Amino acid sequence: MSDLKLQALDADDLKVLSAHCQDAVVAIGDMAFEAGAKRFALVCNRFDWAAASRRGGLFSRKTYERRRSGLRFERVTGVKVTGFDPRTGDKSGAPALTLLAITYRPTEAENPAGQIVLMFGGGAAVRLDVELVEAELRDLGAVWSTESKPDHDTPADSKPGGTTKS
Repeated sequence: MSDLKLQALDADDLKVLSAHCQDAVVAIGDMAFEAGAKRFALVCNRFDWAAASRRGGLFSRKTYERRRSGLRFERVTGVKVTGFDPRTGDKSGAPALTLLAITYRPTEAENPAGQIVLMFGGGAAVRLDVELVEAELRDLGAVWSTESKPDHDTPADSKPGGTTKS
């Protein structure tokens, strides 16, 4: 599959971008807010759900793909984090988070300004105050295989080893 490049300019676009980012692993040190440029950006290891859905066949190998990707948001006026310390990691001290979803809620009905929330596993979140929705997800070229597919139907404590491999 060729490298993915998606832009989001409204709430519906952001839902598509969110679906492609589901289960991305984000190192806390790979997130940054550039206040002067009104930009928030991160680099992640994105699980390729599109490639996983194309897999099939009785004798196909049980491997999946992760891709190194960049995600940026423009027109960001403020950032607030909850559930982790940007300097040290999540509540458990882990240096990385798993991105579950990206949502948008307008602050006023007829105004494009609002909040974009990046929701991570363990209750962590990053809230971006934005003038409007303007985001881009871009694959950066690196692709590698993994045997593990994120599993949302099985509780983490019942999986072998307690978690899925990335």
